Amino acid sequence: MSEPWLSGPLPGIDALVAPLFYSFEQARLELREHSNGLSPEQLWSRPFGTTAAGFHIRHMGGAADRLSTYLRGEQLSTGQMDALRNEAEPGASRFELLGELDAHFGRCEAVVRTIKSENLRDAREVGRKQLPTTVIGLIVHIAEHTQRHLGQAITTMKLLRAIQSEER
Repeated sequence: MSEPWLSGPLPGIDALVAPLFYSFEQARLELREHSNGLSPEQLWSRPFGTTAAGFHIRHMGGAADRLSTYLRGEQLSTGQMDALRNEAEPGASRFELLGELDAHFGRCEAVVRTIKSENLRDAREVGRKQLPTTVIGLIVHIAEHTQRHLGQAITTMKLLRAIQSEER
């Protein structure tokens, strides 16, 4: 599989924010591949006490949604806070999780598409404590946070497959 960042420039996307789009596409591709054939029970299981792959998938999308709210210079809504509290709630299927993720990524991408390069250094505040950052700081964090949880989800899914193989 060729990695998205090796696919060349993205039309209409500033090269400084393109890594976010590459990160999201990498996550979409790898999660489809590694979650293929896993049941909801498997996606929400916690082998050896790990965090469920389902949580990582849901959290990637939820975090992108919350962080893009800060990109817009806004604070989180009650609905976003409720969703955050329920991210570990098991049961969603692979189809549901990947659909949620894609919708959250798509909304975040739409926000980033509106950002002009001259605004990348603009100040932003995160959370109730209104911690200081910048637009580019948030964009970088969304990309790296996505990759961190992608790796954790893939590791958990590989563990699940190894356990399944041993049980046969």
